[in-house]
Amino acid sequence: MSDTSDDDFLLASPLARELFARVRHLPIIDYHSHLPVDVLAADKPFSNLTDLWIRGDHYKWRAMRLNGMPEATCSGDASDVDKFQAWAATAPLTLRNPLYHWTRLELRHAFGITRELTPATAQGIWEEANAKLQTPACSPRGLLARSGVRVLCTTDDPADSLTHHQALSADASVGTAVYPTFRPDAACALHGPEAFNAWLARLRAATDLPVTSLQGLLDALLQRHADFHAQGCRVSDHGLESVDAIACSEAEAASLFERLLQGQPLTGAQLAQWRSFLMQRFGEWNHQRGWVMMLHLGALRNNNSRIFGRVGLDTGCDSIGDFDQARGLNRFLDALDRRGCLPKTILFNSNPRDNLLFATIAGNFFEDGVPGKVQYGPAWWFLDTAGGMLAQLDALSAVGLAQHFVGMVTDSRSFLSFSRHDYFRRLMCNLYASEALAGLMPDDADRLGGVLQAICHGNAASYFHWAHPTC
Repeated sequence: MSDTSDDDFLLASPLARELFARVRHLPIIDYHSHLPVDVLAADKPFSNLTDLWIRGDHYKWRAMRLNGMPEATCSGDASDVDKFQAWAATAPLTLRNPLYHWTRLELRHAFGITRELTPATAQGIWEEANAKLQTPACSPRGLLARSGVRVLCTTDDPADSLTHHQALSADASVGTAVYPTFRPDAACALHGPEAFNAWLARLRAATDLPVTSLQGLLDALLQRHADFHAQGCRVSDHGLESVDAIACSEAEAASLFERLLQGQPLTGAQLAQWRSFLMQRFGEWNHQRGWVMMLHLGALRNNNSRIFGRVGLDTGCDSIGDFDQARGLNRFLDALDRRGCLPKTILFNSNPRDNLLFATIAGNFFEDGVPGKVQYGPAWWFLDTAGGMLAQLDALSAVGLAQHFVGMVTDSRSFLSFSRHDYFRRLMCNLYASEALAGLMPDDADRLGGVLQAICHGNAASYFHWAHPTC
């Protein structure tokens, strides 16, 4: 099998290569990313390869820390050259980590660089890539266009401004439809009353509402939900350890809100009640507006208090969690379904032990005429590896219908990360070809090609309902 510098990378047979030819150039619908919308709106050239590739990338930071690189070269104030050299010293050691393949694919796709990044090649790669970064093809929008990204969803707090999204949608020269995603985790008071009240101040500014009561909070959030919808948003996203459906009346929720407003922390049981109350509302609003709800469950976040205090959220010190998921998630979805307000939902698990669990939960909830209403989503975060992607598809195929699967996302802050779609497509084509040649499925390129085209593009295009006919 060829390596990453070869066009046939991961494609072990003529059939695999034929199938890949059918999906390779399909437009990308990246319905979950963390790309900064302000950078897209400005479309200024990246200053250098570190600015594009290493700054803010907690996947790389994690590997660099494991390699003993100083924190200054990760999240700190080391020079961009030193940060790049630290990554160049680490990248060759990532064999069997997806970072090894991603690094080589990203250099190849963005810059045509096929040599491996090592300390010996670092200076040459730095100079070659930096020169190309000054061309329009390597601007933020240029990289999206070259990657074939048709739809991109960013991740946005309800208190965030939509100004940059508005500028992008008003610019006819932007070839990618860029939509916000409604991410109201801060409303769930996951980081204590002080952080909640700081966020509340931002929400008041965004809505020009006083927000001094539970009803005021709901009014403000619903107003932002409507604002996001007007900007093309059709997805809400929720990053929680687990999800519950614990009874919580409006009176109880109002009392909990008052405690938060006064700076009083909630107990674990109270927090579960508060979160349950809000999540039911979010689900109802999503159903009313025809949105998709994504549930990213099971990560244990911000474990290193030293780094959290110095750098903040999303800095590479998170891990897989071992939370109970089945009972709460089933009850949550059932409570919405029972009232006729369950939106389309995509489930993401962080712990690999939950693969089959989540795949079976997805099959519990359905609607006439809506194929795959509740989806078992793509391999996420620590599972976003070659083996993890195949394990996700194995679980989905074993107890569901993989043909309705809505496919891959980048879940990334890097403008080079769309190579992950290429990686995913190669893996899927090789898997289907291998099983066809082994007699486990029909050896029919037209039939298998149709299935893979649906998984890699068509299913996502029909599952989501964006305002513009971009799919």
